[in-house]
Amino acid sequence: MNFENIQLGIAPINWTNDDMPELGAENTFEQCISEMALAGFTGCEVGNKFPRDITILKKALSLRGLQICNQWNSYELTTKSLEENKKSFTQLLDFLETMGAKVIGGGETGNSCQGKKEVPVLEGKGMLNSNEEWKNFTYGLNELGKIARDRGIKLAFHHHMGTCIQTREETERMLNETDPENVYLNYDCGHFYFAGEDPVACLEQFISRTAHIHLKDIRPNVLQQVKDNRMSFLDAVKDGVFTVPGDEEGCIDFPALAAVIKKSDYKGWMVVEAEQDPAKANPLEYALIARQYIRKVTGL
Repeated sequence: MNFENIQLGIAPINWTNDDMPELGAENTFEQCISEMALAGFTGCEVGNKFPRDITILKKALSLRGLQICNQWNSYELTTKSLEENKKSFTQLLDFLETMGAKVIGGGETGNSCQGKKEVPVLEGKGMLNSNEEWKNFTYGLNELGKIARDRGIKLAFHHHMGTCIQTREETERMLNETDPENVYLNYDCGHFYFAGEDPVACLEQFISRTAHIHLKDIRPNVLQQVKDNRMSFLDAVKDGVFTVPGDEEGCIDFPALAAVIKKSDYKGWMVVEAEQDPAKANPLEYALIARQYIRKVTGL
């Protein structure tokens, strides 16, 4: 296969950050989606400045040839009941279904340190400490995945720094202990690299269970500072640990990732999602860098 079954999207988190609203506070919704389209992307995820009125949102996106391809869902299976999780999950499914999206993303935020500025991300990650905790977690994910599947949407779970599903081993166990019909992976090369894993080997292993792909790069010099200074996840983002594919400061082997995707059966979206401070990294400039680089590497 080549890339005709794949569409290219970009995340609004490059313009405005949901976890740190001060980042990109000056960027409007209209500027964000106009620049996405201008850079040559056809899809996007959802940010905090996106209007909640479906009619307004649909019109604004269709004027620019964009569609919603996914949205982050904060699973709290480790800290809240399954019923509470079902409620928020179903509300987001309603929205995504109306917008024509085929994927619901997100990671486990219940026992995560990803949003805690005082906790070093490489020391304070959430854990599933017993077989019982694993069982409760994967049972809940499976049940939510079933609900999504019945509505023609795939639950694509995002392994993420600071959470109980961060490493390759944790990701493998999560996938092994859930039904492949109900639970898929939102693969993210940047998060695997950050976690000390080989992103290419991880993609080779998990591509058959992957329903959504995030493309971001890592600045190794910033990652070293994160380790040396025991930084939180949010401070790491603010200081530029992530960047876009095609940035010369990055280090991930995207041609190797493209080769894995090319020989797979993957269909769906590849989304550039490289959250950083828009005041330091102009979102349109970096969106163009990523778009041109992806064209060079994949022909897309």
